[in-house]
Amino acid sequence: MFIGCGSFAGSALAFGFDDVAHGAEQLAAAPYRKPAESLPKELATLTYDQYRDIRYRPEGILWREAKLPFDLGFHHRGLYYDQPVKISEISEQGIAEIKFDPGLFDYGANKLDPGKMAGLGFAGFRVHFPINSKSRDEVLSFLGASYFRALGKDQGYGLSARALAVDTGLPSGEEFPRFVEFWIERPAAAAKELVIYALMDSRRVAGAYRFTLKPGAETAIDVKARLYLREAVGKLGVAPLTSMFFFGENQKPPGDDYRPEVHDSDGLSLHAANGEWIWRPLLNPKRLLVTSFATANPLGFGLMQRDRDFEHYEDLEQRYDNRPSAWVEPKGSWGPGRVELVQIPSPDESNDNIVAYWVPETPPQPKQPLDIEYRLLWQKDADARPPLAWVEQTRKGHGYEKAPENSVGLVIDFDGPVFKKLPADARLEGIVSGDANVEILRRHTYRNDITGGWRMTLAVRRIDNGKPAELRAFLRNGTETVSETWSYIIPAE
Repeated sequence: MFIGCGSFAGSALAFGFDDVAHGAEQLAAAPYRKPAESLPKELATLTYDQYRDIRYRPEGILWREAKLPFDLGFHHRGLYYDQPVKISEISEQGIAEIKFDPGLFDYGANKLDPGKMAGLGFAGFRVHFPINSKSRDEVLSFLGASYFRALGKDQGYGLSARALAVDTGLPSGEEFPRFVEFWIERPAAAAKELVIYALMDSRRVAGAYRFTLKPGAETAIDVKARLYLREAVGKLGVAPLTSMFFFGENQKPPGDDYRPEVHDSDGLSLHAANGEWIWRPLLNPKRLLVTSFATANPLGFGLMQRDRDFEHYEDLEQRYDNRPSAWVEPKGSWGPGRVELVQIPSPDESNDNIVAYWVPETPPQPKQPLDIEYRLLWQKDADARPPLAWVEQTRKGHGYEKAPENSVGLVIDFDGPVFKKLPADARLEGIVSGDANVEILRRHTYRNDITGGWRMTLAVRRIDNGKPAELRAFLRNGTETVSETWSYIIPAE
């Protein structure tokens, strides 16, 4: 790799983002070198459960004996995680590579010979910090390509973030950049944050990243990136989030399933620069569905898990009710572009079939740097949402009302503090519109006396069933808009 630990030995305090960025620039200026296939067959053929049976030994946790506020464990290579990543520690003594040792791992019931694992390298690492108790909790994990996941207080792992998405949803196929090297700053005794540098590479893109982790009830990761393209790409997806939606309130399970809902996220939320909040419920479509929202300088976007009621999932093992939302807050001016949502058909819950990211209107030219900064928040009880009212749930079906022929019934419940301030005789108006392929047959808006919120019911019909139809709706009190905008896609048949 471009930066050897020896190159910076004794000068760790001078090491920073610019050094990694220089390395990314060097990579982009040279032809791409495809990594060698070096994973032993016995590790490549492990099943999911067999791979999970390889565990890092607690006595090998880095920094634990020093009683530092953060400490590190490491991931073994195997299964999908076939490439090694170089990981180094930055301390006052210099920069030192953290060497792989098979003795650091318990291989469980696997019939593997640790003696053959020498020099194998790590697949990634995880960070521990006491967010739920005085004991150490895993709060961040980097594993596979440029994927990483984080947790806040009382959360369980769910959706993932990525450094970059390239050509997602395009017929040409997606390119997956990967982190090839990490540098982690040894924290001070009273540190509240951890700094991680990463070098990313792929056939067409190289990049430098700095992640500043700040664990808490709402864990934050400040991301600073500089990207260099070797050659043009079809689509550059910035700050990508990857999640899973199998079925939920607006989509029945495909088979006999006791669980009412199965998803890591239930909607895409967008806070546009003009102040509008938009909510798009997620779907598990029959065919690939790519939609987007054009907006310059968005204030934020994310894949959210708004539904926190255990009774809506009934899954004691997966605990979908505790999965985090992930919210992206851009820093500086991102300029014109769009937030794009990709929804991929999935036959089960084992696939991450939802992707959301920002696409700049004008991508950088090859060899020219693109600087991006944002804050990534892993949220639960205080997730980002509009101040007045938001969509609480979207349900599909007609219920007891006689359904117009070939129509789709939708029920949208809104909730929020604005409703508590309304007089008992308030009359809110539901404003509904659709694209050229939708006919609105029936609409009603009325108070939900059970929740204290408001409900909107719709009956709509697609003009051409072979094409999707798009709907928008919001609540208005006189001339004042009091809710976010519900934005819904009815996929083509």
